[in-house]
Amino acid sequence: MIRYCVRLADLDRHWFEIVCRIDAPAEEQRFSLPAWIPGSYLLRDFARHVVRAEARCGGKALAVEKTGSAEWCVRGATGTVDFTITVYALDQSVRGAYLDRRRGYFNGPCIFALPEGREAEAIEAVLEAPTHAQCESWRVATALSAADVDERGFGKYRAGDYDELLDHPVEISDFESVEFEAAGVPHRLAVAGRFESDLDRVATDLALLCTTQIEFFGRPAPFDRYSFLGLAVGEGYGGLEHRASTSLIFSRDDLPKPGEAGPSREYQRFLALASHEYFHTWHVKRTKPAAFMPYRLDRRNHTRLLWVFEGITSYYQEVMLRRSGVVGVNAFLQRIGELLTRVYRTPGRFRQSLAESSFDAWDVLYRPEPYHPNTSISYYTKGAMVALALDLKLRLETRGGKSLDDVVRELWLRYGARGVGVPEDGFERLAAEISGLDLTAFFESAVRGTEDPPLKELLAPFGIALEMRAAVGADDKGGAPRSGNSELLALGAATRDREHGVELVNVIEGGAAEGAGLNPGDVLVAVDRLRVTGRNLARRLARFEDGERVTATVFRGDELVEAGLVLKRAPLDTCYLVVRDQADAEAAARRRAWLGE
Repeated sequence: MIRYCVRLADLDRHWFEIVCRIDAPAEEQRFSLPAWIPGSYLLRDFARHVVRAEARCGGKALAVEKTGSAEWCVRGATGTVDFTITVYALDQSVRGAYLDRRRGYFNGPCIFALPEGREAEAIEAVLEAPTHAQCESWRVATALSAADVDERGFGKYRAGDYDELLDHPVEISDFESVEFEAAGVPHRLAVAGRFESDLDRVATDLALLCTTQIEFFGRPAPFDRYSFLGLAVGEGYGGLEHRASTSLIFSRDDLPKPGEAGPSREYQRFLALASHEYFHTWHVKRTKPAAFMPYRLDRRNHTRLLWVFEGITSYYQEVMLRRSGVVGVNAFLQRIGELLTRVYRTPGRFRQSLAESSFDAWDVLYRPEPYHPNTSISYYTKGAMVALALDLKLRLETRGGKSLDDVVRELWLRYGARGVGVPEDGFERLAAEISGLDLTAFFESAVRGTEDPPLKELLAPFGIALEMRAAVGADDKGGAPRSGNSELLALGAATRDREHGVELVNVIEGGAAEGAGLNPGDVLVAVDRLRVTGRNLARRLARFEDGERVTATVFRGDELVEAGLVLKRAPLDTCYLVVRDQADAEAAARRRAWLGE
């Protein structure tokens, strides 16, 4: 057995101290930390946050030699060894570790050093209660199995092996929490940070959503309890899935106000995040690529299947919101329209395939560069688009007999529920088997090719029209029609507001900004020598005609530069979906079967 002890050693220096105790160590006992955390495909080198490493045996200090970027070697032990590391923790993201006078939080890969060769051993982990007066009201929220803990959750926990230990993040703070049941399984929502909301209302909606997903995959759920660990902040959005919990970070304004009617656009963002990470409990935590079995946490683990696990999940996060009744059909269609808009506005989809995007995740998606929209595509958004197209295609060509639902459920039963990894061609073969269709051409085009799936034609038999229009400004996310018929002109760049102007974040190939020689990072301050801001840029451009040449004034670093900008008509890259009133009864029936109306 491996025994760990976690101490909140110094709140002000943000130090966790972690002791790893093992019996019968090797003559040269090595310890290591992971380089990445499953679900976030980037080498993060957690060992860079280790500020001290020590070892003792029988009360005597032993020499510790660092033998690699994330590896230490202890020699000369004659009995039980305590290997202790001190970890600096000030990463507030869902992937890291954090400690100050307000809260503590950690993911296992950030703090738990593994004794070489002992990853299969049972684990005992003690979480010591902090002694600082600031921490008197702090409690523990985690899905890790408690063995002997006090009323606040401090004490002894157990895990079957190292992999299980790593897969349970821990929140330690004076959080607010609410409990609920979904399909008979206890769930807990714990929210840290400053916020004002109706958590009972959130729990009611999450119960509907979680029950719908459990029923989708089939009872019983693969966990006996589940925890949502949330952090409410001013600006932030993201999540990370685990086998019986998820960590979420979101804007405090995404939570519903007390007494608020209906799910606001902001609250839908929160629910979609929770839906996405909860779906992952089956679809990537248990049903996963063979390349991830087991995880090799010291190196990149490449697979061309990330679109299957992130793209399909991004699609079903929306479907589950609709089928649970948490959002209506119109809200669902608006959110799908926004998702498709993100794809249609990315010219890189014509250069990089979904399979390539999945394989390159480690070096592209998680390490974005200003030119990437021109050369790459997200397997989240394009993957969701392809999942939508595949679902509609299966429903149509099998006359409602089969759908993507059947494929995803069988993927779970055949692979995830049995602990077997999905081979690289496994999803495509299974989709063809379940549907009885020849899907070769579809996957060649949609997954290994760079063509857009014919969504307009696929949606029409469901009584839904896909329409395209031009964007009306930087804040236009799509999903809804626009008012007014005036012709719109575009800068050809993604922008964000700055105190004195508009920064060009990405310059789109073939656009006006590229033609003028403008660079990502330039701050546009004037058009035709009149000041522009994020609020008035669209209005300023509307004063000109397609093909008209104007002067763009930008700051490039501290240098003022003027360039001739030939304005172009805004592309029709903004999507919205509408239910056709004239749709026949058969189309309406298809839509009801799909969306659970």
